[in-house]
Amino acid sequence: MVEVRQSTVIDAPIEEVWAILRDFNGHDRWHPAIASSEIDGGEPADAVGAVRHFRLADGGELREQLLALSDKDRRLSYCLLEAPLPLMGYVASIRLKPVTDGNATFWEWRSEFHPPAHRRDELVKLVAEDIYRAGFAAIRNLLAGRDAAMPAAARPSPAVIPSRPTSVAPSSIPAPSILAPPLGAKETTRAILVERYGGPDVLRLKEIALPPPAPNEVRIRHTAIGVNFIDVYCRTGFFDLLQLPGVPGMEAAGIIEAGGPAISGLSVGDRVAYACPPVGAYTERRNMTADLLVRLSDDISDETAAASLLKGVTASFLLHDIHAVRPGEVVLIHAGAGGIGQLLVQWARHLGATVIATVSSDDKARIVERLGAHHVIVYSREDFSEAVMRLTAGAGANVIYDAVGADTFAGSLAALSVRGHLVSFGQASGPVGSWDIGRFASRSISLSRPNYAHYTDTPEKLAPHVDRFFAALRQRAVRTAQPVAYSLAKAADAHRDLEARRTSGALVLLP
Repeated sequence: MVEVRQSTVIDAPIEEVWAILRDFNGHDRWHPAIASSEIDGGEPADAVGAVRHFRLADGGELREQLLALSDKDRRLSYCLLEAPLPLMGYVASIRLKPVTDGNATFWEWRSEFHPPAHRRDELVKLVAEDIYRAGFAAIRNLLAGRDAAMPAAARPSPAVIPSRPTSVAPSSIPAPSILAPPLGAKETTRAILVERYGGPDVLRLKEIALPPPAPNEVRIRHTAIGVNFIDVYCRTGFFDLLQLPGVPGMEAAGIIEAGGPAISGLSVGDRVAYACPPVGAYTERRNMTADLLVRLSDDISDETAAASLLKGVTASFLLHDIHAVRPGEVVLIHAGAGGIGQLLVQWARHLGATVIATVSSDDKARIVERLGAHHVIVYSREDFSEAVMRLTAGAGANVIYDAVGADTFAGSLAALSVRGHLVSFGQASGPVGSWDIGRFASRSISLSRPNYAHYTDTPEKLAPHVDRFFAALRQRAVRTAQPVAYSLAKAADAHRDLEARRTSGALVLLP
């Protein structure tokens, strides 16, 4: 058994493409290989079980039977009953999907059959090229108003990746399902380019080169891009993830629009998201290796994924791996109204902890109270370490999650319980400086400084956190607010607002 799978994108609305393809007796009006066709017994062409009897341009005759047709899913399948070729057990399907944010249509055409061993390559090539790819080109020409009957040599090259035959039984040869448009010409995309480290003003919108995807890469057209404090660290050069000149950003969601020949399991039109190095998300389109991409289900929107995936994955390993929060523990969360802070507040409460959150204003205090924090401390009104000791009758917090840094580090140490754990996962207010760890012994304090990549740099490490976070969303253990949106060109404004703590919750850029 072999499988042949081809796909393309047709620059036309899905309704127009489906209106042509759903006519099981209409392929002689568009496919160049078909001379004439009729339905046996006069059955309706869209009736399951209908048999079409058609003649090829070279005189050969075939009969195929319609097995299924769904207008809702825009999908049909059929099998071969009689043919002049030894395509034993041939079953094929056509599937259409809309390409989000446009009027284009993703079309996948695939089949399985048993060829004689000595003719395997010949028949696979015939199905892939003479039937599927020729059909793609013919529909493209037809919908573009060109003569669908023009000679094959004059047709534009169809935008497909040649499919390899693969065993339906376990096999090490993947069957690519990704479309690769003609990428010979140099392409460009708009992106935020950093040419020198510095303040938000170094974020400039530029046109940059977009090379063809490598064999193990897909091209993603971004629909939403996450803005995180790690992007600030990259912009300033505090982290060495961004090499100049470079594009910042580690989180985005979008649509796969092309891919290399080594890709399997992903298709053009699939919705995906990522929250991982390498940086480069602040762009309309980019190429990414597929191993750390997360396929999005229908109940997770693009903006939700772009705004919360990195934060959700971070919250997952902070609460479950760095320090496994247990019922009854006292948890102090700094910047509770921030993107990660809001997730930590909700999730820690769901895990049974007593949650204390710090914020910078009364408005943010109200946000965190609505999220379920048991106690909220406003920095400007009282010393947070004293407040924690008062609220805990002098016992202190079992664990403190601190992404603020210089402004809170000393107070966090003072607010910990005996054998307390300080998790320092960011330095928004600056580096914490040097500390004598001998001072930690007075209460057997533990200190962690986790690196995001060390918990997410392989699919095996990343998957449990993604699954855990999406499950928390579905169970309503955590909820995400609508993110604050900026256009891609306004990335500098987003950074200014983020650094000035003028925002609460998540920020996204819209290409």
